[in-house]
Parts: sequence; structure tokens; C-alpha cells
Amino acid sequence: MRKLLLGALALVLIAILCGYGLWTEQRPTGHYLSDLRVQLALNDGVPTDNGNLLGIEPLLYPGDYQNLKRLRRKLSAYLEQARAQGLVSEKTIVVLPEHIGTWLWARGEKNELYQVTRLDEAWQWLELSNPIRYGLAMLEAEGDDRRADAHLRMKAAQMASDYQQLFGGLAREFGVTLVAGSIVLPEPYLDKGQLRPGSGALYNSSVVFAGDGSILGAPQRQQYPDSDMRRFIRRGNAYPLQALDTPAGRLGVLVGSDSWYPDNYQALAAQSVNIIANPAFVRGKGSWHGPWRGNRHQPLAAELPLKPGAVSEAEAWQQLTRSGDASGTAAMSVFLRGQFWEVTGEGLGFARRTGFYQSASASQGARLLNVWL
Repeated sequence: MRKLLLGALALVLIAILCGYGLWTEQRPTGHYLSDLRVQLALNDGVPTDNGNLLGIEPLLYPGDYQNLKRLRRKLSAYLEQARAQGLVSEKTIVVLPEHIGTWLWARGEKNELYQVTRLDEAWQWLELSNPIRYGLAMLEAEGDDRRADAHLRMKAAQMASDYQQLFGGLAREFGVTLVAGSIVLPEPYLDKGQLRPGSGALYNSSVVFAGDGSILGAPQRQQYPDSDMRRFIRRGNAYPLQALDTPAGRLGVLVGSDSWYPDNYQALAAQSVNIIANPAFVRGKGSWHGPWRGNRHQPLAAELPLKPGAVSEAEAWQQLTRSGDASGTAAMSVFLRGQFWEVTGEGLGFARRTGFYQSASASQGARLLNVWL
């Protein structure tokens, strides 16, 4: 009798494990309506043969990341509308916001992940749906927040492939140079033109795609990560800033708060950079007009001319970016907007041409920012 009970119990456990395994492989896709409208919130200068900087501040939600087709359709719609207004040419440099690629960790998951209201709940669905991948990633995780590290590490290969397919494809489709915001990957590198994740620490990196969809230069790592990201993202200052040749001129990319530090502008000026793209992300509802939090986790931040709380987040970004760049280059800062569970992305983009800064006009939806070079 005991053997029979043990045998029956074993069969039940096997059935449960098989059922769980089958459940983890199921990825049904629900219906999703997306707002494809975009407003031209800044248009500075007059058309010239020198090209233009075109920033896109999309309004994104978790459902946009359920599959690549949805995200591509939304971003392609923005670029189509920009092209209809004469803002897209072979000399256009498109700038997308920071972390637009990082949220690709959510691609291809169960419907429940997109329907919950809190990020912790989404993480739980991610872990339950990928138990083996998550467990292996935890073994390799680094930093003070190993759980967050593991979530990105377990999806890194898929994220890198999706990122190149999506943004390289958009660059090729519209024939533009495209600064693809940023993506967090472990030790990103290029292998015969393909973006690959390594096995080391996580870095917040930006990749630039040429008009034929190929990658220009190497992934540009963020030099000085700020806020809670520094708990699992390593500083990239061991990897120098680089200048990239584009049809519109010499381009440099400063990721996020790297635009606050004068040394970064000096490094780009030494390479004859005349165009600077700054993909950015400010987290927290109401934070854009709230007190500036500073970058208290970087020793170099002690040299900044502003102190935390002295001005608003908006004023700090504009003042630090303006004071840091004395090179007379054209520059644009573009912010990721939207609602990612309870995490709100805020910010209002701004740009400089011929020494003068202008901010985009505020609007509720997606925004385009254009500066003629």
C-alpha cells in the first residue's frame, strides 16, 4: 500500500511539473489599442543642406512591449508623420530616449505581466514564467540589487537581438542615422556587426545605427549612472566617449546624466564633435517639477555647481547641460515618457542651436523635437 501511495504521489508531482512546464511556454497575445499621434513640440531654425536633429519623446506603456510589431508600429508611425512634415532625410539624426531598449525585458511574456499595476508584480510573473532562466541568472547576478540584475541578464540575448532588429530596421527603413536611446546589457560587444551580451557586469549603453541599418562605432556606455540604477549598473568611464561620423557631422552621445559633467564635453570637443545627442530618463510622477535629487552616488557630482534641492529637476537638467557644454555644438536632450506599471517617465526635451537653448512645448501625448543644423 505504501509503495502504491508513493507511486501515485510521484505521478501527481510529475503531472504538476509537466503542467507547469507547459504553462510557462504559453504566450498568448491579447488585443491592444495604441495612440499613434505625435505633436511637433519644437521646430527651431530653417531647413538647410546640413541636416537636422530629430528627437522623439514617445508615450509608451508595458503593452507596447508585448511584441516587437506593436513597438515598431508606434515608432514607425511617429517617423512617418515626421517625414510627412519634411523632417526626415539622409542627413537626419534621430534621437530616442534613454532606456527605450531596456524595457524590452518585458517582450514576449504572459498577458498577466502587462495587466498588473505594480512593477514587483510584473517581476513575479516574469520569474514564475521563466523559472530555470531566472534561477541561472541569479547565480551570475552582481551588484546591490541582484534580483533586478537577474531580470535583465536572463533576457539579455533576446533583448540585444530585438534591439538591433527593431532600431536597425527603423534606421534602414527611413534612411536616417538613429541614436537608439539606451539598453542595459551585460558587457555588450559587437560580433561581426551583431550586438551581443557578454557575461560580466551590466552597463547602460547607447547604440547608433547608420542609414543602412548597420551599427556605427561601439556601444557607448554611460559613464556615471545615477539614481537607483547604480545599484546594479556599473560605471562605464573605463570605456572612452567616442565620435561617430554621420552624413550630418561628427556625433557624440552622452547617456542620461553624463550630460551634466564638463569633462565629458571636453572629451568630445577634443574629437571635433559638433553634434551631441543626450538620451535621458527621469523617473517619478511630478519629479520633473520637483526638487532636483542630484547624483549623490558619484564622487564627481560633488564638483557640480548645483546642490540637490536647490532647483527643480527641470532647471537642473537645463542648467547643467548648458554650463557643461561650452563648445558651441548643436545638442538635444530627449526624455522617455509613459507609464511602466507604477513607474512614470517624465521630462520635457530641449535643444541648442547657435548657442541658444529652447525647450519643447508641453503636451500630453508623444512629441517631436526638431533642430535644423
